[in-house]
Amino acid sequence: MESLDALKISEEKKKYILDQLNPVLEEMVAECIKTTPKDPVPFMLEWLEQKKASDEDRLLSPDEKDRLAKENDALAENVTKVKSQIQEAAKLAQEEGKADESEEDDDDDDEPPEGFFQKSTEQLGKARQSVSAEAYGAWNQKKEFVAPVITKTDEQKDRLRAVLKKSFLFSSLEDQDLTILIGAMSEVLLKPKQRCINQGDDGDFLFVIEEGKLNCLIKQADGSEKVVKECGKLDVFGELALLYNCPRAASVESQEDCTLWQLDRDTFNHIVKEAAQKKRQRYDAFLSKVPLLGSMDAYERSQLADALISETYESGKTIVNQGDSGDTFYIIEEGDAAATKNGVEVMSYGAGDYFGELALIRNQPRAATVVAKSSVKALSIDSGSFKRLLNVQDLLERSTKYT
Repeated sequence: MESLDALKISEEKKKYILDQLNPVLEEMVAECIKTTPKDPVPFMLEWLEQKKASDEDRLLSPDEKDRLAKENDALAENVTKVKSQIQEAAKLAQEEGKADESEEDDDDDDEPPEGFFQKSTEQLGKARQSVSAEAYGAWNQKKEFVAPVITKTDEQKDRLRAVLKKSFLFSSLEDQDLTILIGAMSEVLLKPKQRCINQGDDGDFLFVIEEGKLNCLIKQADGSEKVVKECGKLDVFGELALLYNCPRAASVESQEDCTLWQLDRDTFNHIVKEAAQKKRQRYDAFLSKVPLLGSMDAYERSQLADALISETYESGKTIVNQGDSGDTFYIIEEGDAAATKNGVEVMSYGAGDYFGELALIRNQPRAATVVAKSSVKALSIDSGSFKRLLNVQDLLERSTKYT
């Protein structure tokens, strides 16, 4: 009898999943993939709130919408009255010498824009969910971020630039952003057995290793610590606490003398995260026009865009040499180039054309030399990322299918 009841419950759950959960989840995931938000969790929460508002709005009767409209108008009228009283009180206080001059200057700027408290009848369904809204004015403006500047010698700047250029997390930054980042980072020197991160602490910074080795340790149930990872030259650690605003997942302790570079949370968020988002948006439309990549979906293109590195070649400069080992794939973003084999031109390239994939796929030397015919801006991706992100055979089949 118990097994029959369990089977009945199981069937009910399956039906609930198929009829109720799946349609909503499929629609939400499709929209998330289409939009590719930087942080999907807030996006999905907002999407669910909007869907709930839309569904409730459809259920509102005309009489209920009319009632909500009147309530909204009454609220706007009350707000106007309170605002008028505040302005009168401020004026009186100023006349009595009790108000600061700065408060008088800011009074007009802080006024919300005309129509701020107005809502159309179509929006009233959403008004039932929340009574808060983004407020505008001088008292709620997004402050322009100014990165800290820590004094360094030219030798330190050169060392740090060389380290960051080789780090995957920072290698795609534009020169201007890289300069800001270098200015904001501070040098940290560790002795053996010295800790720079403790498990459970709040995370306000990350580290880039210039020299040395460190151990990542996690506490066990019996109180002991276990080494779960070793970090070495050019590795980045501590970024997860910054990305996800969570406590440190492990402690990090030096094995030997170490030279680290420390970056604060605000600079990381404003420079590295925003640069990655801008880069993704800039390359998405371009990548969709590349014949080989046109069949990729938005999510696949976003992953590829994150891994691309922009390189510039002056006219006449060699991009790849015939006979060299192939460890990079190239896409021409701007300019023209030509491929020669044994001194004879065999191919020309323009914006959207790509080369170098065969050497990576077949693990063979470069079959031709490619030289820039004009100033060329190329997007490149290394062999490891190329094979991880691109299934070239699958892309070719998809491209053929859709043409």
